[in-house]
Amino acid sequence: MENKNTIEVLNRLVTINNDRIEGYKKAAEETKDTEFETLFSRFISNSQNAKRDLVVEVKKLGGEEAEGTKASGKFFRAWMDVKSALTGKDREAILGSCEHGENQALDAYNDVLNNDINHLSDQQHSIVSGQKQLLMSDRDDIVTLKKAI
Repeated sequence: MENKNTIEVLNRLVTINNDRIEGYKKAAEETKDTEFETLFSRFISNSQNAKRDLVVEVKKLGGEEAEGTKASGKFFRAWMDVKSALTGKDREAILGSCEHGENQALDAYNDVLNNDINHLSDQQHSIVSGQKQLLMSDRDDIVTLKKAI
């Protein structure tokens, strides 16, 4: 297993978590709904923890942590700005935006687990798989709230 490839794979997930952190900070700013604020705070915390664990692995391999966000994450946040302005901060619209972002994050995790598994150690695979399960749970919470509206 080549460290350079493993670092690149792990840093892709660091970037996705950066996207989630920034996206949910933006979502929290867009709502005055206490339930959403609590939910988004939990999602931010989950991504901060995931990022921390990924960065530990990157540093063990002698790499540097990825900074910033992906272009798709920036588009997601910009889309949330437009959506929020157009919908008057509608609960269903905000949840729809969040669900879209969660699906993007899950796609990134699935891509790593399906296509880059050979670059991960057993421990790294376990970390990434556990983080994917947490993402799925977070997305399911959004879907449940959306259906309740």
